[in-house]
Amino acid sequence: MVPILNEHSLDFVSRSPEQTRRLGARLGDLLRGGDVICLEGVLGAGKTCLAQGIGRGWGAGQPLISPTFVLVREYTRPADQATLHHIDLYRISGDDEALTLGLVEVLGDPAAVCVVEWAERAPSLMPANRLWIHLEFTDQTSRTMQFNAQGERHGELLDAFRQDAFGA
Repeated sequence: MVPILNEHSLDFVSRSPEQTRRLGARLGDLLRGGDVICLEGVLGAGKTCLAQGIGRGWGAGQPLISPTFVLVREYTRPADQATLHHIDLYRISGDDEALTLGLVEVLGDPAAVCVVEWAERAPSLMPANRLWIHLEFTDQTSRTMQFNAQGERHGELLDAFRQDAFGA
């Protein structure tokens, strides 16, 4: 892993699934409609664990569970009826197949938050403005996370996340 040190990126090592969920919760608390979080990494890298934390911090009415077999799960925040789409592209073979799911409409919804696992399986469908998080399996409990913000809003999101999580 080569660290990328600029205002649009952040590298972090999580030492446990609980820490990954807590970090996700801090990020989730900062999300607003139109935000897209793209998660990339091999099986077991911690994508679903991070997504669960994001859902908790965002305020989902129920815990996020992996949408691998249904591909998209929708969650509502009881406080304001906002929507979070949890998308899993693991079983998708590419952009063409992903298009049949109607993801263009979902990913472009300014009123909803989208968390996309296996986003690298349909890269051309992912919006230009997004927060891309690459997760790597380090050992049994540790995961390396590389955050990369693209676009003004997601740059501001990463900045706010960095302040909230690390005070820097």
